[in-house]
Amino acid sequence: MSAGFDGRREVARFLSQRKDLGLTEIFLDGLSRERVLECAAGRGDESGREAEPAAVVASEVGLGRLDYEALKQEAESCERCRLSKGRTHVVFSDGNPQARLMVVGEAPGANEDRTGLPFVGQAGKLLDLLLASVDLSRKDTVYICNVLKCRPPGNRNPMPDEIDLCAPYLRRQIALVAPEVILAVGTFAAKLLTGLDRPLGKLRGSVYSYEGVPLVVTYHPAALLRNSGWTRSTWNDLQLLRQVMDGD
Repeated sequence: MSAGFDGRREVARFLSQRKDLGLTEIFLDGLSRERVLECAAGRGDESGREAEPAAVVASEVGLGRLDYEALKQEAESCERCRLSKGRTHVVFSDGNPQARLMVVGEAPGANEDRTGLPFVGQAGKLLDLLLASVDLSRKDTVYICNVLKCRPPGNRNPMPDEIDLCAPYLRRQIALVAPEVILAVGTFAAKLLTGLDRPLGKLRGSVYSYEGVPLVVTYHPAALLRNSGWTRSTWNDLQLLRQVMDGD
């Protein structure tokens, strides 16, 4: 935790945002009252670890009872990390919120930041082709989002604190969309949703479970554009995805 961190100020900002949305109740969602107050005061736990940033705790506490539109509004006004200062648009989602499949990518790029939609440009076109190969489309059967909702400068990799601050939005999206299956594309989405710190090549090829939802991992379409040698492996991952969706 940085010396200048003021947990109480972060929580006050969070409460102000909820008031602006007309949301007056706070649900702890598994966090004890003592833990929330401890983090708000900027104290560590009994093991000596530093407390989580209050913005992370506030996200977990507050987002758990938002409906879809309120969650989207909250994300679009979010200023919890450095990425908010350089964005053109928050990139919340595309596709069908009642979809059978949720595709989770890593972070918006330049085209996504410009349009406010995930997976546009060449990587998006390739994703659409990959989904079509197993009879899926973002219009009808797929919901698409990212771990981060704002573009990292220069399309650099997401930083750990950015993931921590933004992941509560994704977790609530998953709960609200309630997909039958999740497809994690790229290293950062795969590690976050599987909870395993392994290279993507070691993670793919298996079916995991995220909160009871089957989870399949594969390469990011942008990576395929750079390395066509992964195309066959991706095809196999999509066949596995289709088998899971068909109940085989």
